[in-house]
Order: sequence, then C-alpha cells, then structure tokens
Amino acid sequence: MSDDKATDYTLNNPDTLTKYKTAAEISERVLAAVSKLCVPGAKIISICQKGDELIEEELSKVYRGKKVSKGFSHPTTVSPASFVTPYTPLASDESEASREIQPNEPIKIQLGAQIDGFGSIVCDTVLARPEGEEQQEVTGREADLILANYHANELLLRLILPPGLLASGSDEEKAKAAAAKPPTQAKMTSLLEKVVKSYDCHLVESTTSWLFDRNEIEGSKKIVLAPADGVKGEGSPEIGEVWGVEMGVSLGSGKVKQFENRATLHRRTLQTYGLKRPTSRKILSEVQKKFGTFPFSLRQLEDERDAKSGVVECVRGNVFRQYEVVGDKDNSPVARLLTTIAITKNGITKLGAAPPLDVSKYKTDKKIEDEEILKILEQPLSRNTGKKNKKKKKKPAKKAAEEGSDGESDE
Repeated sequence: MSDDKATDYTLNNPDTLTKYKTAAEISERVLAAVSKLCVPGAKIISICQKGDELIEEELSKVYRGKKVSKGFSHPTTVSPASFVTPYTPLASDESEASREIQPNEPIKIQLGAQIDGFGSIVCDTVLARPEGEEQQEVTGREADLILANYHANELLLRLILPPGLLASGSDEEKAKAAAAKPPTQAKMTSLLEKVVKSYDCHLVESTTSWLFDRNEIEGSKKIVLAPADGVKGEGSPEIGEVWGVEMGVSLGSGKVKQFENRATLHRRTLQTYGLKRPTSRKILSEVQKKFGTFPFSLRQLEDERDAKSGVVECVRGNVFRQYEVVGDKDNSPVARLLTTIAITKNGITKLGAAPPLDVSKYKTDKKIEDEEILKILEQPLSRNTGKKNKKKKKKPAKKAAEEGSDGESDE
C-alpha cells in the first residue's frame, strides 16, 4: 500500500500516459483486425474468441520481464444490428453460438487492453459487406446511420472540452472564455439530438460516458445523454482526466429494452460476500487473478459450465455486476462509437479510437444545417503544438458535415 501512495498515477506522470497509449495502440490494432473478420456468414463467437487471442498476443509483446500487470480492459464483443450493449455469446449456448453476421448489418465491435490498470476501450461500427464490396459506396438509411453517429461523436468530443481551454486572444478574453460554464448534459443532449435528427435518427437512450481511472472504467463522474427516467449524469470533464466517451445512434426511436439473451458480460465489484458454493468461490478467485475489476466474459473463464453456475450466487451477493443484454425497443439498427480520451492543457488527445471515417463513401441527401452546431464542429479538439502530423490530412468536421456526402475526397 505504501508504494501505491508514493506513486503518482495521474497524467502528470509521463509513465501513466505511456501505459495508456500502449494499451490504446493494442486496442486499435486488434480492432482493425477484428473489423476485417466481420463479414456475412461469420460466426460471432469465433470473432470474439479470435479478438481475445489477438489482445493476449499483443500484450505479450510489451513490458516483457517487468512487474507490470497486463490484461483486458474489455473482452472482445460483437453486437448485431439492433443490439446496444456489448454482446459475447457462449460456446455452451448452442443457439447463440451458431449466430452469424448478416449481410450489410451494422456490427458494433468493442474491446480493450490495460497496462498496469490503465485501460483503453474502443468501439466502432462496421457494415458487414460481402467480399469484394467493402469499398463500395454506402447509401440510404445505412449511410444516414453511420454519418449521424460520426458527426454526433465529433460534436460530443468538442462539448466535453473544458471552457476556454483552447481560447486565444488577450488575457482578458482568455479569462472570460475560461469563466464560462460548461454545457449542461441537457444542453448536450439537445444539440446532439439536432445532429442526429438531421439524418432522421435518434440518440440511444441513456448513452453514458465515464471518467476512467486506474483499475476503474466507471469512475465518480459520468455524462448521460437522452437519459431515461431517474437517470442523470454527475460532474464535468476537467484537465488531467481520462474519459471513455460513448455515442449511440438509432434508426428507430432510440428507446431501449432488455433482450432475452443470457447476460455473459460481468465485472467484479469491491463488495465482499460469504460465497457458499465451491463453484462460486472458484470463479471469483479466477476473476480476481485474471481480470481484477475490469469487465470479463464468462467464455473467458476456465470452465464455462462452472462459470454459468457459479456466477448466479456472485451476482446475487453483488460480488459481480451483471451487464444485461439491451437493444433497440423497435429492433431498429443501432450504431455506436467509444473513444478513450485524455484531457490535457493542450486539449483532447484520442488515446484509443475507431479509425477515421471516410465520409466520401457515404451518400445521402441529408446534412446538418444548424449554424450553432456547424460553428462548434469547426473548432479544433487540441491546439497545434508545432509537431508534424504525418497522418493523412482529414477534412474539417464542419466541412464534412455541411457536404453530407457529396462525393468529395477526404484528401
């Protein structure tokens, strides 16, 4: 305990940021590989298993020989069209294990790695295109969904920026900008609803972004968009914090319901409880060693059948938190993104994110016309620190939003 107290685990410690970035690089590489596996006819369980293998493989290459914990911050999950929450079936549930990806359905891939308790989680939505059609243009409602999700996510990231952080001008102007209050979560929801309604979509009910910390992906602050009754957010993002920023958009009403699928995703709590069953004690011990307090799938445990049995008492005793399988109330297609960000004095750094979207591939006659939103989208996420950016130059968010998808290149 004395070592923990002496160590600075904030972003002020360069080692902390390095570990976050290392975990993020692994998450992004595996996300890219798993995305290629999401083709029509592929079994979801096989993709989840392969994703986990790739995360373990990548983790084995870093911090070799050092006494640093490494592991999953989130198992590989592959959610079908109308699913909102991460989905990861079990081999011992025959009907779910046989589930295959359908042509052109929006698939949500979520996964993550952690180094020394510093986790990065990423989620992307990919359309399952038949072989040879991956680069074809996307039209109709599929294009509306992907563009609505993308632009809403870009807007949310800018709304999260602490007021005045990137302000320019005189000291007085900077001070005035910094004194402004951050947008309320009701204001965020209002602006984001305008974005998605431009594409005839809706926000997914109670889409939640969380403050991340060491060994913690659901910290003391959260932002809740389109909250359900009795649900509300707490706190505003600040410099020095790491967040998991989530965006969810539906082609339907955005209202959600619990599906009948087995809940296979769990997370250990800090609650203590005298477990009576040997199988319960066995899987608790295994979870503590392998996953700590990060989410895990029952399929990742040594004996899947024991896990299905023992988890019941663990959930009942509040030793495990169970993530129910939730989806769109109308069974409408849903898109999601999850980005791990760091907020520094220079703005927002995307630690782990989906690859940049080539908006020129998505064709629709819909576009954002609200001037307030277009003005916010024009703002940068971070200040230029003079470092050369070797990555492909991206089209400004405002220009992309105004054009919708009129065929211009991203170059």
